Amino acid sequence: MKNIKWIFVFYSFAALVCMAAIGVAVGFRSIPGILFAIILLCAVMGMGFKKKKEMREAGLL
Repeated sequence: MKNIKWIFVFYSFAALVCMAAIGVAVGFRSIPGILFAIILLCAVMGMGFKKKKEMREAGLL
């Protein structure tokens, strides 16, 4: 196994927290909380994919 790319571990953990936040917001029946968590999840996933593309183009992956 090659070296772990810790930045991707961080992004995946952040996305997991956002998904859990969606569940918590659903439990509290908070529409603003659900929307905020979904938007945050999209932002985190987008940053992760952007970083992966940058690293692939730089030959680091």
